[in-house]
Amino acid sequence: MIEELFPNVDVDALWTATWETIYMTGVAALASLVFGLILGVLLFMTAKGNAWQNKVLYTIIGAYVNIFRSIPFLILIILLIPLTSVVIGTIRGPSAALPALIIGSAPFYARLVEIALREVDKGVIEAAQSMGASNISIIVKVLIPESMPALLSGITVTAVTLVGYTAMAGAIGAGGLGTLALQQGFQRTNPDVTLVATIVVLIIVFIIQWIGDLLTRITDKR
Repeated sequence: MIEELFPNVDVDALWTATWETIYMTGVAALASLVFGLILGVLLFMTAKGNAWQNKVLYTIIGAYVNIFRSIPFLILIILLIPLTSVVIGTIRGPSAALPALIIGSAPFYARLVEIALREVDKGVIEAAQSMGASNISIIVKVLIPESMPALLSGITVTAVTLVGYTAMAGAIGAGGLGTLALQQGFQRTNPDVTLVATIVVLIIVFIIQWIGDLLTRITDKR
């Protein structure tokens, strides 16, 4: 059926590219969730008026977050080629895109985490402090649970953004649907390949958004 509607589409290549995109998005999203959560909590806790108030540390973390979430992703990939070569051992393929994907998206999610934590009712935090809860306990048992819907919504937005990043990474041979659309679609003048790759990207985005919205509704206690 696909061969008849889209004669230039190689189904095996399409499946391979799809799984490469899912792999890059999944690994980078998971890493961004961990590192972004840590950075976001540190940003919140070291801000003025909070338990770990530290202007110097807050400024350093804030500068890192602002710089790396502001650099255009394609430029970031190029800048990180030396690091990627050392860490991964190659600058081509899905795994080679991971350093840039993680370094680019973790700061983005960190800022969303900070915003989510700011929305937590101060009264709940003060109540936990009055009961003698440690700062770590407050983070784990109060801040994160209370802001869970916003945190899940934030990682959903980050994952959707990562799908777009993987397509841009395809421009330098990272694999995935971006590489398929560029090399077999655009460069070989096969618009049907580009169209199918775009449709699959949209399907992946819709699935991520649906799962994220579902989890956000489940955890929202309001």
